[in-house]
Amino acid sequence: MTDTDHALPEPKPGEHPFAPYVRILGKGKRGSRSLNRAEARHAMAMILAGEAEPVQVGAFLMLLRVKEETPEELAGFVDAVQSGAGAPENLRADIDWSSYAGKRRHAPWFLFSLLLLAQHGLRVFVHGAEGHTPERLYLTEVMKSFGLTPAKSWDEVARQLDQEHLSYLPLSVVAPKLAEMIDLRPILGLRSPVHSLSRLINPLNAPLVLQGIFHPPYAGLHQEAGLLLGYSRIAVIRGEGGEIERNPDNNLKVFRARQSKNTGVVEEDIWPALFERRHVKPETLGAEQMLALWQGRQEDSYGEAAILSTTALALYESGQAANQDDALSQAKSLWEIRDRDRFNSAPVARGL
Repeated sequence: MTDTDHALPEPKPGEHPFAPYVRILGKGKRGSRSLNRAEARHAMAMILAGEAEPVQVGAFLMLLRVKEETPEELAGFVDAVQSGAGAPENLRADIDWSSYAGKRRHAPWFLFSLLLLAQHGLRVFVHGAEGHTPERLYLTEVMKSFGLTPAKSWDEVARQLDQEHLSYLPLSVVAPKLAEMIDLRPILGLRSPVHSLSRLINPLNAPLVLQGIFHPPYAGLHQEAGLLLGYSRIAVIRGEGGEIERNPDNNLKVFRARQSKNTGVVEEDIWPALFERRHVKPETLGAEQMLALWQGRQEDSYGEAAILSTTALALYESGQAANQDDALSQAKSLWEIRDRDRFNSAPVARGL
């Protein structure tokens, strides 16, 4: 029996239609249970449509947080988000790249990885949210410093992917209600399943889904959810700060799930550390030191290694490289031929 064979829960007389979903999750240690995929899909569809009261949404999210979400629940939530995202069916991306964490210890060097991948010809679609966690530097802030403009609509995404091979669309456009729920973190005091859900939405059905997480125990959850959603390949890393960015000072474990001959395969891979000793964390973060490295005016061994190894990871996972060494070699070649003058007139170069 599949989850679609189960009847959806009915409210009791006089109850709000969303009440059964709060009850399923919160009926005590013996009476509560997880949602099946159909229930999760319907519950999230109600939330996205504004059919659940704010107090119900808060209770629902925190009950899931305490219980911990299942792959089936995440898959059902993603089903609901994808059906309402409004992405054009003919719009194609090679890589789905999520950016929700923000950076606190190091600059968001992965911005340059995105540019190198686009330079290589890969169509990279980025979605994300910002501002939900204080004292972090988010991708959109740095993009603006470099004169890179996030898209405001799917039509603009299509134009940017065709012309630049790179586009960022805020979650507030993809799924406004989901963005509102992410913004509840400072109010609730905890992350919610929305942070995992958002990373999985892959609205353009890209063949490669890359994800950065902060807590390694969530990797298996993302792998299994990716398989349930039928994604061709999903690669999850404990990224620097929770973003899709490799910390070159450490060994990198890749948690992968892929489709092979109509069978889901779950596997792990290790990329060895690139340095024997760890780098000292910089005192400040900002676009200025990033620009200096891009233009070749100053060296930054950590920043350059983060850019190259993150690019290499994406090249390998997208099938552009035969192995890790080949991927790193390609990444270095792309870095060498970058347009160092590209950002000479950007706001950061003009001190803005």
